[in-house]
Amino acid sequence: MKTIAKKSKPMTFKVFLLAAVIVVSGCATTPFHYDRAALSGAKPWTSEAFKNNLEEFQFAVVGDRTGGSNPEGIFTRAMDQLNLLQPEFVISVGDLVEGYTEDRAKAAAEWDEVDGIIKTLEMPFFYVPGNHDLGNDAMKQVWLERRGATYYHFIYRDVLFLVFNSEDPSHPPPEGMAERTATYKRLLKENPAAAQKMLEEFMANLESYKKPMLMSDQQINYFRKVLAENPKVRWTFAFFHQPDWEQKQAGEAFQAIEQMLRGRPHTVIAGHLHYYDYKKRNGTDYITMGPVGASWHMNGPGNVDHILWVTMKQGGPEIAMITLDGVWDRKGRDLKLKETYERTAETEGLYQEP
Repeated sequence: MKTIAKKSKPMTFKVFLLAAVIVVSGCATTPFHYDRAALSGAKPWTSEAFKNNLEEFQFAVVGDRTGGSNPEGIFTRAMDQLNLLQPEFVISVGDLVEGYTEDRAKAAAEWDEVDGIIKTLEMPFFYVPGNHDLGNDAMKQVWLERRGATYYHFIYRDVLFLVFNSEDPSHPPPEGMAERTATYKRLLKENPAAAQKMLEEFMANLESYKKPMLMSDQQINYFRKVLAENPKVRWTFAFFHQPDWEQKQAGEAFQAIEQMLRGRPHTVIAGHLHYYDYKKRNGTDYITMGPVGASWHMNGPGNVDHILWVTMKQGGPEIAMITLDGVWDRKGRDLKLKETYERTAETEGLYQEP
C-alpha cells in the first residue's frame, strides 16, 4: 500500500502540471481548433477573431400587438420567430391587449390569451405598459395584480434598463374605444372596405387624440434615484410606450426625463404610433417601433411588422430592424403563411393619405 501511495503522488502532480500548461497556453479556452500541421502557412479563412466577447449580449424588442390587432395571428408568429433567433431576453413597448374595458373578468381573459402566447418563448419577456393596457382603473388593477408594478428598472451585464409608465395617469380614451376597436377588428374580416373607412375617420381626428405623456412626481423621483445610484453603467436603455418626442412639443414629464438622461450614453425606444421611425436627438438614438400585429395607421416605409434586434457591444449597441417576412424556420418559406407576413393596404383597411 505504501509503495502505491508513493507512486501516485508524482502522477497527480503531473496531471495538475499538464492542466496548468494547457490553461496558460490558451488551448483549453479556445473553441476553435484545426490541423495546424496541415495548415501551417496560408489559411482558407479571413480571421480567427471570433465575435464571442462575453461582455456582449443580444436582446429583442417587439412593438404594439393591439390597437386593432390583425386577425392573422402575427404576434403569435413573432414569438415563434424569436425562439428561432434565440435572444437572451425580449422586451415589449406596450399595448398587448385591446383593453379599455371596465369588466375586470374580460380584461383578465384578454391577458390570459396574450400571456399564453408569450409563455411559448424560451427566454424572459419584460412588459412595458401602454395606453390599451392601462386605459382605466379596472385595467390598471388587473395589471398590478399580474405584474406588481407599472414602472421599474433592472441591470443586466452592467447595462441599465429603465421601463417607464407613460400612462401615469392615463388620458381619458376616445368615447366608446373598446366597442369601436371590436367593430374594427370584426370588419377587417368581414368588410375590409368598411374597416378602411372607419380607420380614415379615426385618423382624420388623430390630432385631437395626441396628448403628451403623463408621469407622476413619484415615478419621476423613482427614476431620478435609480439614475443617481447607477452613474457608471456602460449604457442605459429607456423604454416608453408613447414617443413624446414625436409630438410638436414634448410634455413636461418627458422633458424632465430627458434632462436626467443627458450626459450618459443611452438609447430611447417607444411604440404607440404603429409606424417605424428613427431620429437622432441630442446625439442619441430615438426609435419608434412599428407594430407586431397592430393595425397600420399611415403609409410609408415604416409601415412594417418587425422586431428590433439589439447587440450590446463594449462601445454601445448595434441595432437591426428585422422584418417578420424575413425570418423562417429550417424548412424554408411557407406560402400558407404568406398573408401573415405580407399585410397590404387592401387586407388591412389601411388609411390612405390624400
